[in-house]
Amino acid sequence: MTINWAEFTPLMSFSGGALIGAAALFLMLTKGRIMGVSGILAGLLPPNSSFELFWRLAFIFGIIAGPLLLTGFSLYTIEAVAVAKDGVLYLAALLVGLGTAIGSGCTSGHGICGLSRLSLRSMMAVATFVSAGVLAVFVMRHLF
Repeated sequence: MTINWAEFTPLMSFSGGALIGAAALFLMLTKGRIMGVSGILAGLLPPNSSFELFWRLAFIFGIIAGPLLLTGFSLYTIEAVAVAKDGVLYLAALLVGLGTAIGSGCTSGHGICGLSRLSLRSMMAVATFVSAGVLAVFVMRHLF
Protein backbone atom coordinates (compact mmCIF):
# COMPACT_ATOMS: atom_id res chain seq x y z
CA MET A 1 0.00 0.00 0.00
CA THR A 2 1.35 3.41 -0.94
CA ILE A 3 0.50 6.63 0.82
CA ASN A 4 -0.46 9.67 -1.20
CA TRP A 5 1.23 12.35 0.91
CA ALA A 6 -0.66 15.09 -0.95
CA GLU A 7 -3.82 13.83 0.77
CA PHE A 8 -2.18 13.65 4.22
CA THR A 9 -3.33 16.85 5.91
CA PRO A 10 -3.23 16.31 9.68
CA LEU A 11 -3.28 20.00 10.61
CA MET A 12 -6.20 20.80 8.31
CA SER A 13 -8.04 17.66 9.45
CA PHE A 14 -7.46 18.39 13.14
CA SER A 15 -8.55 22.00 12.68
CA GLY A 16 -11.75 20.97 10.89
CA GLY A 17 -12.58 18.38 13.54
CA ALA A 18 -11.93 20.87 16.33
CA LEU A 19 -14.20 23.44 14.68
CA ILE A 20 -16.98 20.89 14.24
CA GLY A 21 -16.63 19.85 17.88
CA ALA A 22 -16.64 23.47 19.03
CA ALA A 23 -19.77 24.17 16.96
CA ALA A 24 -21.52 21.12 18.44
CA LEU A 25 -20.57 22.20 21.96
CA PHE A 26 -21.68 25.80 21.31
CA LEU A 27 -25.08 24.68 20.01
CA MET A 28 -25.54 22.35 22.99
CA LEU A 29 -24.58 25.07 25.49
CA THR A 30 -26.63 27.86 23.92
CA LYS A 31 -29.71 26.02 22.62
CA GLY A 32 -29.57 22.66 24.39
CA ARG A 33 -29.77 21.08 20.93
CA ILE A 34 -27.82 18.31 19.25
CA MET A 35 -26.02 19.38 16.10
CA GLY A 36 -27.67 17.04 13.62
CA VAL A 37 -28.02 18.54 10.16
CA SER A 38 -31.14 16.55 9.23
CA GLY A 39 -32.92 17.74 12.38
CA ILE A 40 -31.85 21.33 11.81
CA LEU A 41 -33.12 21.18 8.22
CA ALA A 42 -36.36 19.47 9.27
CA GLY A 43 -36.95 22.25 11.81
CA LEU A 44 -37.05 24.83 9.02
CA LEU A 45 -40.44 23.53 7.88
CA PRO A 46 -42.36 24.95 9.73
CA PRO A 47 -40.17 26.84 12.21
CA ASN A 48 -41.42 27.16 15.80
CA SER A 49 -40.53 30.84 16.02
CA SER A 50 -38.62 33.51 14.14
CA PHE A 51 -35.60 32.93 16.41
CA GLU A 52 -35.71 29.20 15.61
CA LEU A 53 -35.73 30.11 11.93
CA PHE A 54 -32.79 32.52 12.39
CA TRP A 55 -30.33 30.16 14.05
CA ARG A 56 -31.25 27.28 11.74
CA LEU A 57 -30.71 29.42 8.63
CA ALA A 58 -27.45 30.78 10.11
CA PHE A 59 -26.25 27.21 10.64
CA ILE A 60 -27.09 26.16 7.07
CA PHE A 61 -25.49 29.35 5.73
CA GLY A 62 -22.32 28.54 7.68
CA ILE A 63 -22.17 25.03 6.22
CA ILE A 64 -22.30 26.48 2.72
CA ALA A 65 -20.15 29.57 3.34
CA GLY A 66 -17.33 27.77 5.18
CA PRO A 67 -15.84 25.90 2.22
CA LEU A 68 -16.41 28.90 -0.06
CA LEU A 69 -14.44 31.14 2.32
CA LEU A 70 -11.71 28.52 2.72
CA THR A 71 -11.16 28.23 -1.00
CA GLY A 72 -11.77 31.91 -1.76
CA PHE A 73 -9.21 33.38 0.64
CA SER A 74 -6.44 30.82 0.42
CA LEU A 75 -4.55 28.68 -2.01
CA TYR A 76 -6.45 25.62 -0.82
CA THR A 77 -8.56 23.92 -3.47
CA ILE A 78 -11.31 21.36 -3.13
CA GLU A 79 -11.49 18.84 -5.94
CA ALA A 80 -15.07 17.94 -6.78
CA VAL A 81 -15.70 14.60 -8.43
CA ALA A 82 -19.20 13.63 -9.51
CA VAL A 83 -19.99 10.16 -8.21
CA ALA A 84 -23.57 10.00 -9.45
CA LYS A 85 -25.80 11.85 -11.88
CA ASP A 86 -29.39 12.09 -13.03
CA GLY A 87 -31.68 9.38 -11.64
CA VAL A 88 -29.03 7.73 -9.47
CA LEU A 89 -28.32 11.03 -7.72
CA TYR A 90 -32.01 11.61 -6.94
CA LEU A 91 -32.48 8.01 -5.80
CA ALA A 92 -29.45 8.33 -3.51
CA ALA A 93 -30.81 11.58 -2.05
CA LEU A 94 -34.19 9.93 -1.44
CA LEU A 95 -32.54 6.97 0.29
CA VAL A 96 -30.43 9.25 2.50
CA GLY A 97 -33.53 11.19 3.52
CA LEU A 98 -35.41 7.96 4.20
CA GLY A 99 -32.48 6.64 6.24
CA THR A 100 -32.29 9.75 8.40
CA ALA A 101 -36.02 9.52 9.07
CA ILE A 102 -35.87 5.81 9.96
CA GLY A 103 -32.67 6.23 11.99
CA SER A 104 -34.01 9.26 13.86
CA GLY A 105 -31.05 11.35 12.77
CA CYS A 106 -28.08 11.62 10.48
CA THR A 107 -24.37 10.94 10.68
CA SER A 108 -23.64 14.34 12.19
CA GLY A 109 -26.17 13.97 14.98
CA HIS A 110 -25.37 10.36 15.81
CA GLY A 111 -21.70 10.28 14.83
CA ILE A 112 -20.51 13.53 16.34
CA CYS A 113 -22.91 14.33 19.16
CA GLY A 114 -24.35 10.91 19.98
CA LEU A 115 -21.03 9.10 20.22
CA SER A 116 -19.53 11.86 22.35
CA ARG A 117 -22.46 11.37 24.78
CA LEU A 118 -21.86 7.58 24.71
CA SER A 119 -25.39 6.99 23.39
CA LEU A 120 -25.98 3.29 22.67
CA ARG A 121 -28.61 4.20 20.06
CA SER A 122 -26.06 6.41 18.28
CA MET A 123 -23.41 3.69 18.44
CA MET A 124 -25.81 1.29 16.72
CA ALA A 125 -26.80 3.93 14.15
CA VAL A 126 -23.18 4.72 13.30
CA ALA A 127 -22.36 1.01 12.98
CA THR A 128 -25.33 0.71 10.60
CA PHE A 129 -24.27 3.79 8.57
CA VAL A 130 -20.72 2.53 8.18
CA SER A 131 -21.79 -1.02 7.33
CA ALA A 132 -24.28 0.21 4.74
CA GLY A 133 -21.63 2.49 3.24
CA VAL A 134 -19.09 -0.34 2.97
CA LEU A 135 -21.71 -2.58 1.39
CA ALA A 136 -22.80 0.13 -1.07
CA VAL A 137 -19.22 0.81 -2.18
CA PHE A 138 -18.56 -2.91 -2.59
CA VAL A 139 -21.71 -3.40 -4.66
CA MET A 140 -21.10 -0.32 -6.85
CA ARG A 141 -17.41 -1.09 -7.47
CA HIS A 142 -17.49 -4.86 -7.83
CA LEU A 143 -20.96 -5.84 -8.97
CA PHE A 144 -21.88 -2.98 -11.35
